[in-house]
This record gives sequence, C-alpha cells and structure tokens, in this order.
Amino acid sequence: MQIHIEALTFDTIIGLLDFERERPQKVIIDLSAEYEYHQNDFIDYADIVALIKDELRTKRYELLEDALLGLKELLIQTFPQIKMLTLKIAKPDILPGCVVAISETWKYQT
Repeated sequence: MQIHIEALTFDTIIGLLDFERERPQKVIIDLSAEYEYHQNDFIDYADIVALIKDELRTKRYELLEDALLGLKELLIQTFPQIKMLTLKIAKPDILPGCVVAISETWKYQT
C-alpha cells in the first residue's frame, strides 16, 4: 500500500533569516509512504498529519534540510512498517515568482 498526503499547508517558523525566525510562513508538505498492509495494521493519515505539524511547529528548524531529516526520523520511528518514504517541503512565499522546495526518498528493508 501507499499512503499519500499532498499539499498539507500550514504556517510555521522555519528558516535562517531574521524575518523567518520572527513570524510564521507558509509551508507545503507532500508525503508518500509505502508499507505492508495487513488486516487492521494500517497507517492513519490523520496521525501522520498531526505528527508533521507538531514536529515543525515545535522544533522551529532553521534549514529545510534539517526539517526534512527530522520528519523522516520521526515518521520512521513512529511507523516502523514504512518500507519507502518520500517527503517534500516547499516554501511558496519566500521568493517572488517561484516556489522553493527540498525533497528526498528513503528505502528501508523490512
């Protein structure tokens, strides 16, 4: 099975610049996770959304790279049945005329 969460959008503190540390800005999270589904052993997408929001709002990362790695670690620890995880974090309002983002895919043996 694959679970997809697309365009999870919320405001949080993330970035290096002074103004990024002072006021929240919009981020957009995309996630795809492959896992083995067995009867009554599923991953609840609402739990994933809550974990992502809490992690980014609590940790207030400076770098998108560190935020991405922090999310990966949290998700893999919380849902060890994940076999493959793709995460993308975008900041749509940081530069005019474009959306900047960072992404990565990890594969795990289960």
